[in-house]
Amino acid sequence: MATKMVSKQTQKNWWIDATLLISAIVAVLTGIYFLFLPVNGYQGGRNPMYNVQVLFARATWDDLHTWGGVVMISAALIHLTIHWPWVTSMARRIGASLTGKGGTLNKQGRWNLILNTVVAISFLLTALSGVYFLFFPGGYQAADPLLLFSRTTWDLIHTWAGVAFISAAILHFVIHWRWIANVTKKMARMLVASPTADPSAPAAKA
Repeated sequence: MATKMVSKQTQKNWWIDATLLISAIVAVLTGIYFLFLPVNGYQGGRNPMYNVQVLFARATWDDLHTWGGVVMISAALIHLTIHWPWVTSMARRIGASLTGKGGTLNKQGRWNLILNTVVAISFLLTALSGVYFLFFPGGYQAADPLLLFSRTTWDLIHTWAGVAFISAAILHFVIHWRWIANVTKKMARMLVASPTADPSAPAAKA
């Protein structure tokens, strides 16, 4: 069987999506940590989980969440750039449908549109609020810059937009599972075969 089974463009998409998935998992798991082990409180105060260490110190969880989020945002922007023609094409189709100048989307198309819109909006809100906390980290001595909203409001936006993003992203992942599984199997075969394959040797017959 020939090892070259995936186009260059599909390989590029797979690596970007793999980076996006791994960084998203890191950001999500660390976000769940902070959701259930909030930083609020002080030693001897009302927060019984104060200074509880799970696997790593809180500062390490914070670093993982911050840089996992940075990598996720970067990968998502590249993903969006690559798929921008699809975005603009879909926007034109929606505009034509709303103005009666084109056909309507089928049920699956409408569902994908709604899901992708939820993913996009929730991701944007999560990313923007995450950037806010990157440049204006909290703390008992830190003043609230009151940039559009209070720090508490930004925290609520970051938390619940993140929950919506995780939920919609999981559905998106499930819907595209067949493509993901097929391409991943082919990529795994290529990665295993590449180090030992002789470029001058003819491809083996299936």
